[in-house]
Amino acid sequence: MIRLRPDQRETYLRLHATVWPSVEQTLREANFRNYTIFLHDDLLFGYYEYVGEDYDADLRLIAADPQTQEWWKLTDPCQESLAEPGSGDWWAPMREVWHLADEAVGPAPDPAPQGSGS
Repeated sequence: MIRLRPDQRETYLRLHATVWPSVEQTLREANFRNYTIFLHDDLLFGYYEYVGEDYDADLRLIAADPQTQEWWKLTDPCQESLAEPGSGDWWAPMREVWHLADEAVGPAPDPAPQGSGS
C-alpha cells in the first residue's frame, strides 16, 4: 500500500494506462504474475502472485533493470510511502487477515434431507 499524491494523480494514471513493455517483461522474468494496482481515494493497493524460488534475487533483478529504474524516476514522485521508516520498503506491506481458498474438487455434497417442516 502507498499513498498517491493528489497533485500527481493524473500523471500516475496516465503512466499506468500505458506501462512500458520492457518494465512488464522484467516483472515477468522476475516471476511476478497477476500484478494489479488498485486505487481507492488516494491510496494504491498492489497485489501480485510470486511464482519464483528466490524472491530477494528476483527483486534485485528488477531493481538492476535500467528501464525499470527510469520508470521509477517517473512514478516515485507520484507516491508517498506509508512504510515504517527505516524498513527499506517503499510500498508498505499489508498483513493478510482473511483468504477464501479454492474449494476442494470433488463430488457435490448431498442436498439437505427433505423433512416435513419444522
